[in-house]
Amino acid sequence: MKKGLLIVSFILLILVTVACNNQSYNSELNEAGTQDIKEKVHAYSVGSFEDVSASITPEELIVTDHGKKTSFDLPEDEFFVSIAPFIENTHECAIHSLTGCQGELVNKNFDVLIQDEEGTIVMDDTITSFENGFIDLWLPRDRTYQVKIEYEGKTAESEIGTFKDSNTCITTMRLT
Repeated sequence: MKKGLLIVSFILLILVTVACNNQSYNSELNEAGTQDIKEKVHAYSVGSFEDVSASITPEELIVTDHGKKTSFDLPEDEFFVSIAPFIENTHECAIHSLTGCQGELVNKNFDVLIQDEEGTIVMDDTITSFENGFIDLWLPRDRTYQVKIEYEGKTAESEIGTFKDSNTCITTMRLT
């Protein structure tokens, strides 16, 4: 009886150890996957592609390469949003085209202040727009933020959300 109990205890110990190692491994895979998707999104934001388009919804990156469409899930806890502050020219947009949307202010430095609903500063930094005139941000999901962008004495302020029905492309922030 004692021998059988000892064997069962040993097997349980092995199973718990394997489960813990598996959980750690899965966590590492999730972190690596999150970094990988962020790198893909960035590459499409700054790259130049022929016969390739990429857009980003609140939940996935959608890439069409020579007619073949592939989707990649975005991180569960982070939301991608791209903002094109403007002075004169903008376009209507809700779902950001990483390979197609073009903003007015290319390679410009913007002072960006983002606060959450409680007034906690999430970001207070100077960010340079890409060749497409956009600044890309990853923010915690399911929240509302106050965004203030300053450029050469001009300011734009807006409230944005990071919910499953929120826009990933913000082209309404006119600098005045």
